[in-house]
Amino acid sequence: MSIISPIDTLTDNEIIARVLAGEKRLFEQLMRRHNTSLFRIGMSFLNNDMDVEDVMQTTYINAYQHLDKFRQESAFGTWLKRILINECSQYLKKGKNVVGEDISGMEHHPDTPKTKETPVDTVINKELGKVLEKALLSIPEKYRAVFVLREIEQLNVAETSQVLNISKVNVKVRQIRAKMMLREHVANFYKNDVFPFHLIRCDRIVNNVLRELGIH
Repeated sequence: MSIISPIDTLTDNEIIARVLAGEKRLFEQLMRRHNTSLFRIGMSFLNNDMDVEDVMQTTYINAYQHLDKFRQESAFGTWLKRILINECSQYLKKGKNVVGEDISGMEHHPDTPKTKETPVDTVINKELGKVLEKALLSIPEKYRAVFVLREIEQLNVAETSQVLNISKVNVKVRQIRAKMMLREHVANFYKNDVFPFHLIRCDRIVNNVLRELGIH
């Protein structure tokens, strides 16, 4: 029988209030809650797991340093995702990822598919994972981003629109086009097998961020 910690029952906003009140160590709980989601989204942009870890750490550090500016007008997870996507854009602009496509002006980029397959540490079903990963990475980034947010992260249209800063109509159109680009038999199995995020990676990111922030 698993034991539920009292912290686990707190909302993100309740934890944020306590962090701002001086319980800095509780920021770890926020990171662990959102690690998997941010990793999947980061992989959809950068296509390299170690690059994504770097960007995630920068995202968390920026979020912590500006936590008092979070107005709670949207979900904390949505706020984090917007920071992450902005960091991905900056990372690509600096030329550190030669495979990626600059997402800052994705409305104006030609739909040039990417074909390079990204190595992911472990995939629950290796054969299916390879097929799915290749299928996702073969479609243009702007469609892939919407697909990951809507179909894997289960964000609604309004949340996806807010995260990507595009209209709700564009979200719906891109979601439909992304599904059309992916083979039907692959789309049915994406949820548990794409871009897995394991405990060792979670611990590494959390510990690195806490160390950088001087939280003990």
